Amino acid sequence: MSIADNIRLLKDKISKAALSVNRDPGEISVIAVSKNASTQMISEAVKAGITQFGESRVQEMLSKYRVLEKSVDWHFIGPLQTNKVKYIIDKVELIHSLDRISLAKEINKRAELNNRLIQVLVQVNLPKESTKSGIYEEDLQSFIEALADYPYIRVKGLMGIGPNTTDEEAIRTCFRRLRIHFENLRNKSFKHIDMEYLSMGMSNDYMIAIEEGANMVRVGRAIFQDI
Repeated sequence: MSIADNIRLLKDKISKAALSVNRDPGEISVIAVSKNASTQMISEAVKAGITQFGESRVQEMLSKYRVLEKSVDWHFIGPLQTNKVKYIIDKVELIHSLDRISLAKEINKRAELNNRLIQVLVQVNLPKESTKSGIYEEDLQSFIEALADYPYIRVKGLMGIGPNTTDEEAIRTCFRRLRIHFENLRNKSFKHIDMEYLSMGMSNDYMIAIEEGANMVRVGRAIFQDI
């Protein structure tokens, strides 16, 4: 199977998952996780209709950006160190992994220097697994409120990673809880947030995530590695 074949299969599965819960497949955004993928592989994915790519390592993203900057929209999806923010602040469409105030301060500082409003997702660690980044759900409301102090940051939604388990119901329950938080925040009148994206689901669980309300999925292996 080629990358184009994988993308066609992925889109078919996304459509199936969305239609199974009476959703429009067209509302689901695909972020191709391009960690370890070459620029040639990314170019093949672009030709097959993918335009948004997610990187989780700053140096790797920068090397690809220099080659492909005009071809794609870059998302930063991994844990972000504060001392690396300055390198990507003018290059990314969306930061998926805001999870602490110290990072918000640095993003705001660098965004102001670049005279740019930075779009972010707040990462929530629903399973409370030590191997995952993200704030705990009981801290989400206060964290969102605190972000009002950073005028160059615009909160566009939430991001979560499913639990490390093969128990489908446990995965589904986590995604459902995150959707509830997303909807609750969307109904509040915070001026600094715009709950547009619910980013959850990866190669092993994106269909469950879509069934539970995700409108953005982060898929790497199903595009680049299963060939």
